[in-house]
Amino acid sequence: MSSFRYVMEKSKFASVAQGSADFCMRNILKVKNVSDYSRYIGVSDCHPLISIIDYAKVSPIRYSLNDYSVYGLFLLDDFSVDLAYGCGKYDHRQGTLICVAPEQIGGKEDNGEQVMISGWALLFHPDLLHGTQLEKKIKEYSFFDYRVNEALHMTEEERKTIVALLRQIQNELQKAHDMFQNNIIVSYIELILNFCLRFYNRQFLTRSLENSDTLMKFDSLLHDYFEKGQQLSYGLPTVQYCADKLCLSPNYFSNLIKRTTNDTASNYIHRYVIQQAKNELAKGVDVAQVAYGIGFEYPQHFCRMFKKQTGMTPTEYRKSIQK
Repeated sequence: MSSFRYVMEKSKFASVAQGSADFCMRNILKVKNVSDYSRYIGVSDCHPLISIIDYAKVSPIRYSLNDYSVYGLFLLDDFSVDLAYGCGKYDHRQGTLICVAPEQIGGKEDNGEQVMISGWALLFHPDLLHGTQLEKKIKEYSFFDYRVNEALHMTEEERKTIVALLRQIQNELQKAHDMFQNNIIVSYIELILNFCLRFYNRQFLTRSLENSDTLMKFDSLLHDYFEKGQQLSYGLPTVQYCADKLCLSPNYFSNLIKRTTNDTASNYIHRYVIQQAKNELAKGVDVAQVAYGIGFEYPQHFCRMFKKQTGMTPTEYRKSIQK
C-alpha cells in the first residue's frame, strides 16, 4: 500500500481519518459537522454532535484529506501503512491512536482507491461540550496538538479499555435521547481523554532510551546555538525553535522534557542560558555585556531571569564567587 504524506496547515498537524463528503478545489473535505465525515463512509449518526464509527463494518472506504472543525480520535488496528511526515517516518501498529482538533488538516486526497481499515473513530463537535467542565479543560489535553509521528501506541490492555468506552458511548447513543444523555456522553469522552493521558505517560516512561537521546540532542542544539552566536541575531532560543529543529511538535517536546527532567522545556533553556551567563560573569565581564552577549535585548530582563533562577542578582553572584 502506498505511503501517506500528511499536510500541515496553521502550524498544526494531525489525523489519519479516511473518507470525505464535499470537496473544495483542493479536494479537501470540510468536516464542519460529524455528519460530513459519516455520510461519506456510509454511516448514519444517531446524534448531530457525535459519531462513533466501527471501521470494520464500513470498509473498504476511500482516502480523504480533511479540514476539521470537530474533535476526532482515530484508533487504527491492523493498518500496515508507512506515514511520511517532516523529518522522519512513522509506522502504524495495532492499537495506534491519533487525535485531531478543530483547525487541523490531515489525511490523503481521494484518488479513487479503496482501502480496508479496522479500528474505531470518535468524532464530536465542540458544541457538545458547551456548558460542561470538559469545555473549560479540553485545551489541557495537549496530545490534540501532537503530530502523527507522535501518536499513542497502546498495549492490548490499553486498547481494550478505549474500545470498551467507545462501545459504551455507542450503546448510549442507541437509547432514546433524554436530559441526561449529553452529560453521560461527555463524561465518557472525558474518561477516554484521561486514559489517553495515562497511556501517554506510560509511553514516555517506557521510551526512556529514546527520550534520553532527545535530551542529548536538545543539549547539543543549545550548545551549537550559542557556539554559532545565533543569539546575537535571534535572541534566546525558544521552545518552538528547539522543537522544530528536533522534528517534534512543541507540545510533545515540552511533555517529553517534563517527564524526562521533571522540569519544563522553557525552564531547561533558561537554566542553560544562566549557566552561560555565570561563565561570563566569572571572567569579570560587565553585566550589561553579558546580557547582550547571551541574547537579551534589555539587561534588566536578564537580571530578572538571573535572580529568578539563582536567588541573587548577577552582581551579587559575582561577589559571592570572588570571596
